[in-house]
This record gives sequence, structure tokens and C-alpha cells, in this order.
Amino acid sequence: MNAATTRGALLAALACVLVGGSFTANSVLGDYPYAGGQFLRYGLAWLLLIPLCGKGATARLRSLPPRAWGRLALLAAVGMVGFNLAVLAAERTAEPAVPGVFVGCAPVVVAVLVPAMDGRRPQRLVLYGASSVAAGAFTVQGWGRTDGAGIAFSVCALVGEVGFAVLAVPVLRPLGPRLLSATVCGVAAAESAAAGVLLDGSAWLRRPDAAESTALLWQAVVVTVVGFVCWYMGMQRIGAERATLFSGLIPVAAACTAPLVGTGSYGAAQAVGSALVGAGVALGSGALGTAVRLRRPRPSARALPERRRPASLAVGRGGGGTEPGADVP
Repeated sequence: MNAATTRGALLAALACVLVGGSFTANSVLGDYPYAGGQFLRYGLAWLLLIPLCGKGATARLRSLPPRAWGRLALLAAVGMVGFNLAVLAAERTAEPAVPGVFVGCAPVVVAVLVPAMDGRRPQRLVLYGASSVAAGAFTVQGWGRTDGAGIAFSVCALVGEVGFAVLAVPVLRPLGPRLLSATVCGVAAAESAAAGVLLDGSAWLRRPDAAESTALLWQAVVVTVVGFVCWYMGMQRIGAERATLFSGLIPVAAACTAPLVGTGSYGAAQAVGSALVGAGVALGSGALGTAVRLRRPRPSARALPERRRPASLAVGRGGGGTEPGADVP
């Protein structure tokens, strides 16, 4: 990895750790109206992100074609509002581990879907790493009680997780991580308000109590503002395929923080699953492949016939491909 891809990996990892550590806040908001909570979370995040977008943000938004705006609306509806609603609906008839296992399969889906959209084959290292990440997420969380509805909504949650990465790919370059995060938060806030009025009427929004206010502030400031910007900055540097590998850190972070608040324990299964996730991330990101190549002995120049010895051997081997987003400073 070069410096840009290393920063991208660290940013994606930080974003997923923040999301995984936010499950405690989700439990506090269990009795708060869903749509109202989403509106407050994304609305506050939008207000905080707008000053960070810099000059020219309005011009960049105006230059977007209608198709791009449709993609942004779909990204907010599927990857943000819809994802959270699907998880909430799944947990009504299924234990939380069930949607977690399905969401843990997102790296595998993205590893296949993104190359297919580009007209190329999946990278084997990324696909193998994604499979290890999915297996690790399953090992960390286990499998719980569920029914048909729980499985169906868990599949919807998987679609939302995949959409959050895949739908952002074409609009990330023209908007950049900050403006993209601000725009989708604004759109998601509007969609949440509309859904709340249609589904819950006048009860869609109420004043949160002290604990709910703290949880909503955490979700808005840390998970959304910091997490979204870090996620899209990481994806800009290493690509959607490799960035989604780090989503396996979400259940790992949740398992590590659960003992701190007395909602779970960290045992042998969680340790094995964490190791599988780490190995999958390293393999998929190319770190292990690079290490293997560095350990593999190079053929000596003396073994080559003198008349076939390339001149480049005198100065060492150069060149090589670049990682997605490697040109990003």
C-alpha cells in the first residue's frame, strides 16, 4: 500500500468502528419515533456539514444532471432511511444477530457487483477476503431466532448496506466526500420527515428526553458527520470494493464495546470471528499479497543468459498498478 491507500484504509476502518460502537445509542432510542429520530439525526448532521463543504458547493450541486439527483435520493432512501428501517423491522421478529449476519455479507456482494458494473471480473483477493470477513461477522454474532419476515427484512438491510456504497460511486468524484455527505443527509432528513407524516401523523416527532438527546447528538455528530465523511474519504482512495471489507469491523466493534455497558460478553467465538475479519480485510486490501510477494525470492540476474538479461535489472524493478483512488492526495 502507498500512503494514500493506507490513509483510505484507516479512514474506512474508523468509520466502521464508529458505527459498530453506536449500537448503545440505538438501544436508548428504542422508544423514540423512528422517522422523527432519523429527521433530527440527519437534519442536524446536514447543518453541521454545510460549513465544511467550502466555496463552490452550490455550483457543483447545480451542475449535477437530474439522473445524479435521482441517484442521491435513492442513496438516501435505500442506504440510510431504508437501511435503518429494515434493521428495526427485522428485529421485531428476529434476534439482532440475524440482520447483522446478512449485513455482514455486504463485502461479498460489493466485491461481485462493482466489477460487474464496470464490465470486469471480480478480483480474487478481494473476493476471498470478503468471504473471510463475512464468515468472521457470522462467527462474532452467531445466529439467532427468526422467522420469514425477519429474514426478508434482513435481506432488505443487506440491500441498504450495499446501496450505501455502490450508489455513491458515480457521484463521489464530482461532489467529494464532504459535499456528498451533506447532500445525502439533507435528502434523508426530508425523506424521513415525509415518511413520518405519512406513517405516524402528528406523533412522528416529539421532544427527546436527556438520554435520547445525548444519543441523537452522538448519532448525528460522531456517527454521521465524522463517520460518513471518513467513509467516503476512504472509499475515494481505495474504492468501494476494498472499503466495504471494513464493514466487518462493525460487529467486531459492537462485540468489543458490549461488555463495557453490560449488554454482552467477549469470548472465544468473538475472538475467532475478529481474527477472521482481520485476515479478510488484510487479504482483500492486498496487504497479505504484498507481504507474500516481498517474501518470495527474486530470480538472480546471474541465472539469466547474458544475451537475454534486461537492462532494467541494473536499476531494479519499477512500475506496477495503482490502487483505486491512489491519485487522491
